[in-house]
Amino acid sequence: MSKSNWIAIINMAAGGGKTKKDWPAIEAILLKHEIRFEPCFTDRRLHASIIARNKIKEGYSKIIVVGGDGTMNEVINGVFSQKRIHTTEVMLGMISVGTGNDWARMFNIPADYEGAITTIKEQKTFIQDAGLVTYRKNGKAWNRYFINIAGMGFGARVVERSNRMKEKGKSGPALYFYNIFRSLLSYKSQKASIEIDGTTYLRKVFSLNVGICKYNGGGMIQVPHAIADDGLYSITLIKKIGKLNVLANVKRLYNGSIVTHSKVETYMAKTVQIDGSTPLHLETDGETLGHGPISFQIIPKSIRIISGELSA
Repeated sequence: MSKSNWIAIINMAAGGGKTKKDWPAIEAILLKHEIRFEPCFTDRRLHASIIARNKIKEGYSKIIVVGGDGTMNEVINGVFSQKRIHTTEVMLGMISVGTGNDWARMFNIPADYEGAITTIKEQKTFIQDAGLVTYRKNGKAWNRYFINIAGMGFGARVVERSNRMKEKGKSGPALYFYNIFRSLLSYKSQKASIEIDGTTYLRKVFSLNVGICKYNGGGMIQVPHAIADDGLYSITLIKKIGKLNVLANVKRLYNGSIVTHSKVETYMAKTVQIDGSTPLHLETDGETLGHGPISFQIIPKSIRIISGELSA
Protein backbone atom coordinates (compact mmCIF):
# COMPACT_ATOMS: atom_id res chain seq x y z
CA MET A 1 0.00 0.00 0.00
CA SER A 2 1.24 3.47 -0.86
CA LYS A 3 2.79 5.39 2.01
CA SER A 4 0.71 8.38 0.88
CA ASN A 5 -2.32 6.61 2.35
CA TRP A 6 -3.45 6.53 5.97
CA ILE A 7 -2.98 4.12 8.80
CA ALA A 8 -5.85 3.84 11.27
CA ILE A 9 -4.88 2.96 14.84
CA ILE A 10 -7.97 1.46 16.43
CA ASN A 11 -8.43 0.88 20.17
CA MET A 12 -11.26 -1.65 20.42
CA ALA A 13 -11.43 -1.21 24.21
CA ALA A 14 -12.06 2.55 24.09
CA GLY A 15 -15.38 3.88 25.36
CA GLY A 16 -15.97 0.77 27.45
CA GLY A 17 -15.92 -1.40 24.31
CA LYS A 18 -17.91 1.04 22.15
CA THR A 19 -15.21 1.00 19.47
CA LYS A 20 -15.54 -2.76 19.05
CA LYS A 21 -19.30 -2.41 18.55
CA ASP A 22 -19.07 0.61 16.24
CA TRP A 23 -15.98 -0.23 14.16
CA PRO A 24 -17.92 -1.85 11.26
CA ALA A 25 -19.97 1.36 10.87
CA ILE A 26 -16.85 3.56 11.14
CA GLU A 27 -15.02 1.44 8.57
CA ALA A 28 -17.96 1.66 6.18
CA ILE A 29 -18.02 5.48 6.39
CA LEU A 30 -14.25 5.66 5.78
CA LEU A 31 -14.63 3.49 2.68
CA LYS A 32 -17.65 5.51 1.50
CA HIS A 33 -15.48 8.63 1.61
CA GLU A 34 -12.75 6.76 -0.31
CA ILE A 35 -10.19 7.18 2.48
CA ARG A 36 -7.64 4.45 1.83
CA PHE A 37 -6.10 3.13 5.03
CA GLU A 38 -4.36 0.23 6.68
CA PRO A 39 -6.13 -0.79 9.94
CA CYS A 40 -3.94 -1.46 12.98
CA PHE A 41 -5.65 -2.76 16.12
CA THR A 42 -4.24 -2.27 19.61
CA ASP A 43 -4.32 -5.22 22.00
CA ARG A 44 -2.68 -3.84 25.17
CA ARG A 45 -1.80 -0.66 27.02
CA LEU A 46 0.74 1.55 25.16
CA HIS A 47 0.40 -0.59 22.01
CA ALA A 48 -0.79 2.47 20.04
CA SER A 49 2.57 4.16 20.76
CA ILE A 50 4.47 1.21 19.33
CA ILE A 51 2.27 1.01 16.23
CA ALA A 52 2.60 4.74 15.53
CA ARG A 53 6.38 4.71 15.95
CA ASN A 54 6.88 1.64 13.77
CA LYS A 55 4.53 2.79 10.99
CA ILE A 56 6.18 6.20 10.79
CA LYS A 57 9.54 4.43 10.51
CA GLU A 58 8.06 2.42 7.60
CA GLY A 59 7.24 5.67 5.80
CA TYR A 60 3.69 6.57 6.83
CA SER A 61 2.92 10.11 7.97
CA LYS A 62 -0.91 10.22 8.06
CA ILE A 63 -2.62 8.65 11.08
CA ILE A 64 -6.29 8.30 11.99
CA VAL A 65 -6.80 7.64 15.71
CA VAL A 66 -9.97 5.69 16.52
CA GLY A 67 -10.55 5.72 20.27
CA GLY A 68 -10.46 8.16 23.15
CA ASP A 69 -8.12 10.82 24.50
CA GLY A 70 -5.91 8.12 26.01
CA THR A 71 -5.45 6.47 22.60
CA MET A 72 -4.46 9.81 21.09
CA ASN A 73 -2.01 10.32 23.96
CA GLU A 74 -0.35 6.99 23.20
CA VAL A 75 -0.08 7.86 19.51
CA ILE A 76 1.48 11.24 20.36
CA ASN A 77 4.14 9.45 22.40
CA GLY A 78 4.83 7.20 19.42
CA VAL A 79 5.20 10.25 17.16
CA PHE A 80 7.77 11.79 19.51
CA SER A 81 9.70 8.52 19.95
CA GLN A 82 10.49 8.11 16.23
CA LYS A 83 13.35 10.05 14.62
CA ARG A 84 12.65 9.58 10.87
CA ILE A 85 10.75 12.83 10.36
CA HIS A 86 9.95 15.95 12.36
CA THR A 87 6.85 15.58 14.51
CA THR A 88 5.02 18.30 12.54
CA GLU A 89 5.38 16.21 9.36
CA VAL A 90 2.95 13.68 10.84
CA MET A 91 -0.73 14.52 10.32
CA LEU A 92 -3.18 13.26 12.96
CA GLY A 93 -6.92 12.84 12.53
CA MET A 94 -9.34 11.77 15.26
CA ILE A 95 -12.51 9.70 15.36
CA SER A 96 -13.63 9.95 18.99
CA VAL A 97 -15.10 6.84 20.58
CA GLY A 98 -13.98 7.48 24.14
CA THR A 99 -15.65 8.51 27.40
CA GLY A 100 -14.46 12.11 27.77
CA ASN A 101 -13.36 13.17 24.25
CA ASP A 102 -12.11 16.45 25.73
CA TRP A 103 -9.22 17.04 23.32
CA ALA A 104 -11.52 16.69 20.29
CA ARG A 105 -13.92 19.19 21.87
CA MET A 106 -11.17 21.83 21.89
CA PHE A 107 -10.85 21.61 18.10
CA ASN A 108 -14.54 21.26 17.23
CA ILE A 109 -14.05 17.76 15.86
CA PRO A 110 -17.58 16.39 15.42
CA ALA A 111 -18.66 13.66 17.81
CA ASP A 112 -20.64 11.82 15.12
CA TYR A 113 -18.63 9.50 12.90
CA GLU A 114 -19.81 10.96 9.60
CA GLY A 115 -18.82 14.46 10.72
CA ALA A 116 -15.45 13.36 12.11
CA ILE A 117 -14.56 11.49 8.92
CA THR A 118 -15.66 14.41 6.72
CA THR A 119 -13.36 16.61 8.82
CA ILE A 120 -10.46 14.20 8.26
CA LYS A 121 -11.13 14.21 4.51
CA GLU A 122 -11.02 18.04 4.42
CA GLN A 123 -7.58 18.01 6.13
CA LYS A 124 -7.70 21.47 7.71
CA THR A 125 -4.66 21.37 9.95
CA PHE A 126 -3.56 23.17 13.08
CA ILE A 127 -0.12 22.96 14.69
CA GLN A 128 -0.45 22.88 18.46
CA ASP A 129 1.94 22.80 21.38
CA ALA A 130 2.81 19.59 23.22
CA GLY A 131 3.90 19.08 26.79
CA LEU A 132 6.54 16.84 28.34
CA VAL A 133 6.13 15.79 31.96
CA THR A 134 8.66 13.95 34.15
CA TYR A 135 7.29 12.05 37.14
CA ARG A 136 8.00 9.11 39.44
CA LYS A 137 6.56 5.61 39.49
CA ASN A 138 7.85 2.44 41.14
CA GLY A 139 10.97 4.27 42.30
CA LYS A 140 11.96 5.41 38.79
CA ALA A 141 11.70 8.62 36.78
CA TRP A 142 9.49 8.48 33.66
CA ASN A 143 8.68 10.87 30.82
CA ARG A 144 5.36 11.32 29.03
CA TYR A 145 4.26 13.64 26.24
CA PHE A 146 0.74 15.05 26.24
CA ILE A 147 -1.40 17.44 24.18
CA ASN A 148 -4.33 18.32 26.41
CA ILE A 149 -4.17 18.72 30.21
CA ALA A 150 -2.18 17.27 33.11
CA GLY A 151 -4.13 17.07 36.36
CA MET A 152 -2.74 16.66 39.87
CA GLY A 153 -4.31 16.26 43.28
CA PHE A 154 -8.09 15.83 43.39
CA GLY A 155 -8.45 15.76 39.61
CA ALA A 156 -5.97 12.89 39.33
CA ARG A 157 -7.92 10.98 42.00
CA VAL A 158 -11.16 11.41 40.04
CA VAL A 159 -9.47 10.19 36.84
CA GLU A 160 -7.98 7.18 38.65
CA ARG A 161 -11.42 6.13 39.95
CA SER A 162 -13.00 6.72 36.54
CA ASN A 163 -10.35 4.65 34.77
CA ARG A 164 -10.93 1.74 37.14
CA MET A 165 -14.62 1.87 36.26
CA LYS A 166 -13.80 2.04 32.53
CA GLU A 167 -11.75 -1.13 32.87
CA LYS A 168 -14.91 -2.82 34.18
CA GLY A 169 -16.84 -1.70 31.10
CA LYS A 170 -18.50 1.40 32.55
CA SER A 171 -18.67 4.50 30.37
CA GLY A 172 -20.72 7.60 29.62
CA PRO A 173 -20.59 11.33 30.29
CA ALA A 174 -21.78 10.96 33.91
CA LEU A 175 -18.74 8.87 34.87
CA TYR A 176 -16.49 11.78 35.90
CA PHE A 177 -19.38 13.62 37.55
CA TYR A 178 -20.16 10.57 39.69
CA ASN A 179 -16.52 10.17 40.73
CA ILE A 180 -16.21 13.81 41.79
CA PHE A 181 -18.69 13.03 44.56
CA ARG A 182 -17.15 9.65 45.41
CA SER A 183 -13.61 11.05 45.62
CA LEU A 184 -14.62 13.96 47.85
CA LEU A 185 -15.43 11.61 50.71
CA SER A 186 -11.79 10.78 51.49
CA TYR A 187 -9.64 13.35 49.67
CA LYS A 188 -7.46 15.79 51.65
CA SER A 189 -5.57 18.80 50.24
CA GLN A 190 -1.78 18.43 50.19
CA LYS A 191 1.07 20.85 50.86
CA ALA A 192 3.25 21.46 47.81
CA SER A 193 6.07 23.63 46.53
CA ILE A 194 5.19 24.85 43.05
CA GLU A 195 7.84 26.54 40.92
CA ILE A 196 6.37 28.45 37.97
CA ASP A 197 8.94 29.89 35.54
CA GLY A 198 11.44 30.16 38.40
CA THR A 199 9.14 31.65 41.06
CA THR A 200 8.26 29.34 43.97
CA TYR A 201 4.84 29.28 45.62
CA LEU A 202 4.05 27.27 48.77
CA ARG A 203 0.42 26.18 48.67
CA LYS A 204 -1.99 23.66 50.13
CA VAL A 205 -3.29 22.14 46.91
CA PHE A 206 -6.76 20.75 46.37
CA SER A 207 -6.32 20.43 42.61
CA LEU A 208 -3.80 21.64 40.03
CA ASN A 209 -4.24 21.62 36.25
CA VAL A 210 -1.47 22.37 33.75
CA GLY A 211 -3.07 22.78 30.36
CA ILE A 212 -2.38 23.21 26.68
CA CYS A 213 -6.08 22.92 25.82
CA LYS A 214 -9.21 23.88 27.78
CA TYR A 215 -11.30 20.79 28.50
CA ASN A 216 -10.90 17.74 30.71
CA GLY A 217 -12.97 15.41 32.87
CA GLY A 218 -15.74 14.95 30.33
CA GLY A 219 -16.40 18.61 29.56
CA MET A 220 -14.99 20.55 32.51
CA ILE A 221 -13.38 23.91 31.63
CA GLN A 222 -10.76 24.24 34.33
CA VAL A 223 -8.23 26.12 32.20
CA PRO A 224 -10.46 28.45 30.13
CA HIS A 225 -7.49 30.73 29.43
CA ALA A 226 -5.61 28.00 27.51
CA ILE A 227 -4.44 28.73 23.95
CA ALA A 228 -3.17 25.62 22.18
CA ASP A 229 -0.37 27.25 20.16
CA ASP A 230 0.94 30.12 22.34
CA GLY A 231 4.00 28.24 23.68
CA LEU A 232 2.74 28.49 27.26
CA TYR A 233 1.03 26.29 29.80
CA SER A 234 -2.17 27.64 31.31
CA ILE A 235 -2.30 26.74 35.00
CA THR A 236 -5.27 26.64 37.36
CA LEU A 237 -4.52 26.04 41.04
CA ILE A 238 -7.40 25.36 43.41
CA LYS A 239 -6.18 25.84 46.97
CA LYS A 240 -7.51 24.04 50.03
CA ILE A 241 -11.29 24.24 49.88
CA GLY A 242 -14.11 22.74 51.93
CA LYS A 243 -16.14 19.81 50.59
CA LEU A 244 -19.39 21.77 50.68
CA ASN A 245 -17.67 24.62 48.82
CA VAL A 246 -16.62 22.15 46.12
CA LEU A 247 -20.16 20.81 45.76
CA ALA A 248 -21.58 24.32 45.59
CA ASN A 249 -19.18 25.17 42.74
CA VAL A 250 -19.34 22.05 40.54
CA LYS A 251 -21.28 23.99 37.90
CA ARG A 252 -18.41 26.49 37.73
CA LEU A 253 -16.00 23.66 36.87
CA TYR A 254 -18.09 23.04 33.75
CA ASN A 255 -18.65 26.62 32.58
CA GLY A 256 -15.11 27.95 33.17
CA SER A 257 -16.03 30.48 35.85
CA ILE A 258 -14.17 28.47 38.52
CA VAL A 259 -11.10 30.63 37.80
CA THR A 260 -12.83 33.65 39.41
CA HIS A 261 -13.34 31.81 42.74
CA SER A 262 -11.47 33.26 45.71
CA LYS A 263 -9.67 29.93 46.31
CA VAL A 264 -8.33 29.76 42.75
CA GLU A 265 -5.11 31.14 41.24
CA THR A 266 -4.19 31.11 37.53
CA TYR A 267 -0.80 31.42 35.85
CA MET A 268 0.85 31.19 32.41
CA ALA A 269 4.29 29.60 32.14
CA LYS A 270 6.79 27.63 30.06
CA THR A 271 8.04 25.47 32.93
CA VAL A 272 6.43 24.10 36.10
CA GLN A 273 7.94 21.99 38.89
CA ILE A 274 5.96 20.51 41.77
CA ASP A 275 7.22 18.81 44.92
CA GLY A 276 5.83 18.09 48.36
CA SER A 277 6.27 15.93 51.45
CA THR A 278 3.26 13.91 50.25
CA PRO A 279 3.71 13.52 46.48
CA LEU A 280 0.82 14.71 44.33
CA HIS A 281 -0.58 12.10 41.96
CA LEU A 282 -0.63 12.79 38.22
CA GLU A 283 -2.76 12.13 35.16
CA THR A 284 -2.28 13.39 31.61
CA ASP A 285 -4.91 13.33 28.87
CA GLY A 286 -7.06 11.17 31.14
CA GLU A 287 -4.37 8.53 31.71
CA THR A 288 -3.30 7.75 35.28
CA LEU A 289 0.51 7.90 35.49
CA GLY A 290 2.41 8.26 38.77
CA HIS A 291 3.29 10.89 41.34
CA GLY A 292 5.68 13.71 42.24
CA PRO A 293 8.14 15.19 42.15
CA ILE A 294 6.79 16.40 38.80
CA SER A 295 8.28 18.76 36.21
CA PHE A 296 6.85 20.15 32.97
CA GLN A 297 8.36 21.71 29.88
CA ILE A 298 6.49 23.00 26.83
CA ILE A 299 7.31 22.00 23.23
CA PRO A 300 5.88 24.84 21.10
CA LYS A 301 4.03 24.12 17.86
CA SER A 302 5.17 20.52 17.59
CA ILE A 303 2.08 18.46 16.65
CA ARG A 304 0.01 18.77 13.44
CA ILE A 305 -3.63 17.85 13.95
CA ILE A 306 -6.71 17.95 11.76
CA SER A 307 -9.27 20.28 13.29
CA GLY A 308 -12.89 21.13 12.73
CA GLU A 309 -14.04 24.67 12.10
CA LEU A 310 -12.32 26.91 14.66
CA SER A 311 -13.95 30.17 15.75
CA ALA A 312 -12.02 33.38 15.12
